Amino acid sequence: MKFFKNIALALTATAALTGAVMAAGAAKHPIQQKWSFDGAFGKYDRASAQRGWQVYKQVCSACHSLKYFRFRNLAELGYSEDMIKAFAAEYEVAGEPDDAGDETVRNALPQDAFPAPFANENAARASNGGALPPDLSLLAKARHDGSNYLFSILTGYEDAPAGFELSAGKNYNPYFKGGQISMAPPLAEGIVEYEDGTAATPEQMARDVTMFLTYVAEPKLEDRHRMGMNVLIFLGILSIILYLSMKKIWKPVKEGKNFYDDAE
Repeated sequence: MKFFKNIALALTATAALTGAVMAAGAAKHPIQQKWSFDGAFGKYDRASAQRGWQVYKQVCSACHSLKYFRFRNLAELGYSEDMIKAFAAEYEVAGEPDDAGDETVRNALPQDAFPAPFANENAARASNGGALPPDLSLLAKARHDGSNYLFSILTGYEDAPAGFELSAGKNYNPYFKGGQISMAPPLAEGIVEYEDGTAATPEQMARDVTMFLTYVAEPKLEDRHRMGMNVLIFLGILSIILYLSMKKIWKPVKEGKNFYDDAE
């Protein structure tokens, strides 16, 4: 009985500690998902990433920038050069000043970065109730357990628990530090119509845009995986060669012979 009593006390203490941590502003641990890019042989799901690009364009790009992402990077996701040029041409970027020194704009080109939705940070804050929407280029790498974090944030909106004081203009999301997030739930059923016919449920869109943003943050992931496997194969072969060489060199010694006598 004493053993079970101690377990009950430990569980109670753990629950109290967890509540204290949450009250202090810690976020709930991200929902763990299985991703195609996980593991030594992981690869990006191109179809999912293309759908994620569509979600970003139609939903996320209204507030969030991708300042380190260039249109030409879409080639690695399976888009042709003509398609990339067409995507870029939908947007305008700053051009060269004209003869009078006035600013000009031009259609974007594949080598251009994706244009930001706001001219500057002040404009971004003014349009979002004082909150600054983060750039999404590196978010999947900048946050701990980044891919699962993004998925959890996008799907984790819920009603605030009893006794939780939610500030005006904020939304409750336990996966965000402090539980209060300025961004309203961005995904809703049918907000995007996928070109490949996939049902655009909020969870599906969250997975797809997470796949895309993970690629944006780490476009060389597959190259690193291939290089890692090549290094392991090389080291394996080298180990075998060294082992056989060692056996040949030390064989005369083990047999009680002088290596130089055999050489004569």
